[in-house]
Amino acid sequence: MTGFAEIRFKGTRKDYFAYDGLDLRPGQNVIVEADRGEDIGEVSATGVVAERKCSSSNGGCATPAPERRVLRLARPDETSRAQTLRVDEDRVRLKARALVAKHELKMKVAEAEWQFDRNKLIIYFTADKRVDFRQLVRDLARTFRTRIELKQIGVRDEAALLGGVGRCGRELCCSTWLPELKPVSLQLAKDQSLSLNPAQISGCCGRLMCCLMYEHRTYVEARRRFPREGQKIRTATGHERVAAIDIWNDTVSLKNDEGQRRTISLGELKGEVSQPREKST
Repeated sequence: MTGFAEIRFKGTRKDYFAYDGLDLRPGQNVIVEADRGEDIGEVSATGVVAERKCSSSNGGCATPAPERRVLRLARPDETSRAQTLRVDEDRVRLKARALVAKHELKMKVAEAEWQFDRNKLIIYFTADKRVDFRQLVRDLARTFRTRIELKQIGVRDEAALLGGVGRCGRELCCSTWLPELKPVSLQLAKDQSLSLNPAQISGCCGRLMCCLMYEHRTYVEARRRFPREGQKIRTATGHERVAAIDIWNDTVSLKNDEGQRRTISLGELKGEVSQPREKST
């Protein structure tokens, strides 16, 4: 019976593979088919969970039978070899940066990643503009004697690769558990009545914090129970404008034409604005 698995690699890179005759569980290291060779990764999901994550990923994927397969569970010596490769990537990154400086290219080398069989080396970089790195690729190939892939990433992907500590004091969500990086808009902060000061709502990457999404739906659903701020309504005291709402205390602040303010509960406001029955003639 053919199974389906999500395999994670270094940073946020992940892919989906089929497998036969293996009892795979999340957390296991496995050897998989790669571009002209083999690679090593960690099982992050299997079965129906992996299929759902695959179908919901950006661009979808080849469900239910990916072309590439999980070959076997990684042996202890293979896991040790992979750790050695991870250590060597520090040397590769420094050398790549030196070559970039030599060619005076306006790009920043963020990270390096060896394929398990060393048949390919991925260099991740960021750049503001298009970069002609053809000569750099030739020098990298001569230096490391393998096939080179230069992969441009955004600053959020760079933060996920490098890791770090956020303003909350915990490790970055993008580099630990966040399944994928999704667009974050300023409207999320507005809906939650947060400060629009970029310094207060931006993460280490300089972009809006991913955690702005976590409670957004709760705020939106809670605000639906309240009248819109700025709306003018007729209450027991006359026409008043909604000055502010407090979804946590379930209160509404009102302001009349004379500038007088009062704060009442949402329940009391609904009682005041309910339309009385028309008298029969």
